[in-house]
Amino acid sequence: MDRYSTGQNISRRHLLKYGVGFLGASSLTVLVGTKAFASTEKVQLVASNPGTKQSTLTPDAALKNLIEGNQRFVAKKRLNPHQDDFRIKEVASGQAPFAAILGCADSRVVPEIAFDQGIGDIFVVRVAGNIASTEDIASEEYAVGVLGAPLLVVLGHERCGAVKAALEGGSFPGVIESLVSAIQPAVEASEGKPGDRLTNAVKANVRIQVKRLQKSSVLASAIQKGKLKIVGAFYDLDTGEISLVS
Repeated sequence: MDRYSTGQNISRRHLLKYGVGFLGASSLTVLVGTKAFASTEKVQLVASNPGTKQSTLTPDAALKNLIEGNQRFVAKKRLNPHQDDFRIKEVASGQAPFAAILGCADSRVVPEIAFDQGIGDIFVVRVAGNIASTEDIASEEYAVGVLGAPLLVVLGHERCGAVKAALEGGSFPGVIESLVSAIQPAVEASEGKPGDRLTNAVKANVRIQVKRLQKSSVLASAIQKGKLKIVGAFYDLDTGEISLVS
């Protein structure tokens, strides 16, 4: 079994129970280990999000929105939408992001800016190496299962330090080794491929994390019903351009 797969079903009742409060980082870590995540009930695809309409976009339309936003960013024609006082008040009682992102914690890669989106538009989970660990998968399950996001993007980037560390190997302080271990399968999968070794490993890592997310019962159910698309993407640090990883 994949050590980063949730391996558990989350019931609609439990998703609703924790609602918005589920999002606190410290609370999330605790909740993952509780009985709330041990339910074996079948998951209903999209639970209601109290007080907020869920996105009505299709997965393809949501992806088009992100691509167009990145094109504006690269062309230096950003609209900077949904960043005023009205928007703050509009989403204060609830959120309905049209896309979810699993991205790297790298300070140079900021999804809201790179996709030219605003407050409440995208649900972003960031961790070094954009790995789909249990807590990260749980967060994305919330984005899809409760908030109804129709699109999930795994966003890797050029010259990723976490992937580079996995490529170079060696010993690491603290618990950094856990990140390196999670990325190691991508290093192995990319060995011997033509082109830049680091870029190949970064893209292989994106593909692997997409597959890990697809193993989630919540996300798999959404995909099966045509309510969700999970795609991989690559951010070019030099240009700001984001391309899809197939």
